[in-house]
Amino acid sequence: MTSLGAVFRPQLPPEHLRKVAQAADESGLEQLWLWEDCFLESGVAAAAAALAWTQRLRVGVGLLPVPLRNVALTAMETATLRRLFPGRFAVGLGHGVQEWMGQVGARAESPVTLLREHLEAMRALLRGERVTVEGRYVRLDEVALDWPPAHDPAEWAVFAGARGPRSLRLSGEAADGTVLDANTAPDGIRHARHLIDEGRAAASRTGHHEIVHYLSTATGPDAAARLRAERLREGHDPETGPGVAGGAAAVAEAVGAAVAAGADTVVLQPTADEPDPEAFVRFAAREVRPLLN
Repeated sequence: MTSLGAVFRPQLPPEHLRKVAQAADESGLEQLWLWEDCFLESGVAAAAAALAWTQRLRVGVGLLPVPLRNVALTAMETATLRRLFPGRFAVGLGHGVQEWMGQVGARAESPVTLLREHLEAMRALLRGERVTVEGRYVRLDEVALDWPPAHDPAEWAVFAGARGPRSLRLSGEAADGTVLDANTAPDGIRHARHLIDEGRAAASRTGHHEIVHYLSTATGPDAAARLRAERLREGHDPETGPGVAGGAAAVAEAVGAAVAAGADTVVLQPTADEPDPEAFVRFAAREVRPLLN
């Protein structure tokens, strides 16, 4: 069955998160996803709060920019949340927007190498291994988590954010799932799945690889105008760019197209000017969800 979620955008003030997370949880939405853009909100702090305020909601962070982070710290934070809230925390890593990384003195010469090293070290730490590595960026000396997550492959999973061919193949090789941003249309999902599978084959990976797709979504009386404005902000054709505007039937159809192209989880991403984030998550749960298989 298709898993459906919604995004809490970090452009919203952090104090709005509680009501949105609780609205998602109470209305039966399966997932709420966050991300960590510079210099807005901490993804891990926001996820911890959302998990504590809810009972059953899966909370994902997609993505955390690895140039800002020591891999041991990210593994500690992830393990802590997974022990506190078993089965409910998903985490994704990305190489970050290079301009922002430059602003904080963390720009890497090889973002793909950096992401690979973080993914490999973090997955090993979450599995409870003692890790020694001397990489180009990641250096660990006999590091092991005292409180790793439960002995369950689902609790060791780490997603990667990817867009280009090298990053998509890397995600297949070194991650357990991939987060595709809202700039990805169904053809792009299909192509991404192909490249991810190439990476999986190269690394002899056989387990399930979950693809999470963000779908830019506008609903309400001014939906079409808001989606056009969002597409323009993202540099797309305002009429034919990715995303969907309309009521529940139109959104459900777009979700179905993403799933047919290879997505496992579709996360509805409201436009930056969404007037009522709480109503948006209720719309996803109560109107779109019943139309999906």
